[in-house]
Amino acid sequence: MKASLLMLLLSVLVLSTLVASIGTEGVGAVPDRARLLASKRVHNLYLVEGQDIVVQYSLYNIGTAPALNVQLTDAGFSSENFEIAAGQLQVKFDRIAPGANVTHSIVVRPTKSGLFNFTAAEVSYLPSEDSVDVQVGFTSEPGQGGVISQRDYDKKFSPHVFDWIIFALLLVPALLVHFLMWRDTSSKYISAPKPTVGKGSKKN
Repeated sequence: MKASLLMLLLSVLVLSTLVASIGTEGVGAVPDRARLLASKRVHNLYLVEGQDIVVQYSLYNIGTAPALNVQLTDAGFSSENFEIAAGQLQVKFDRIAPGANVTHSIVVRPTKSGLFNFTAAEVSYLPSEDSVDVQVGFTSEPGQGGVISQRDYDKKFSPHVFDWIIFALLLVPALLVHFLMWRDTSSKYISAPKPTVGKGSKKN
């Protein structure tokens, strides 16, 4: 009986010592690692053929360690449908600190109208300074967007200045004819002598 009680006390003592060592030495604690949240956003309200489209990428580190060797690559803009007006489709950031964010913008110009799928960009990085495994993720996906032709856009949103000028030029002859007729008529009445009223003779 005493032996079993002694073994129970020794087991409790060993277990408490192990728990204390885990708490003090940090065994089993989650290591510091970077974690990136990435977004891709199209800023234009209307996508028009031949006009600039601004695309912005945002990277935010919500982890507890800096993200190293961060590379952002977007393969969603093919040369058949878009031309790059400004910026680069592949960019590198050496370090993104915990709680920090970075942004990158490009300007693309669609060469044809139609429906296009704006896919996600790829993000790769090292989650910690001692890590050798590259973490790969993706940005948010804007989805499908319609690029309208320049002609349709002008029909809907153009101020039609040229059309108004043509309308005014066509309206001038009609107004001029009426003005000349009015001036001719009024000049006849103005230049005509006023009739004089003579006094009648009195009879004796």
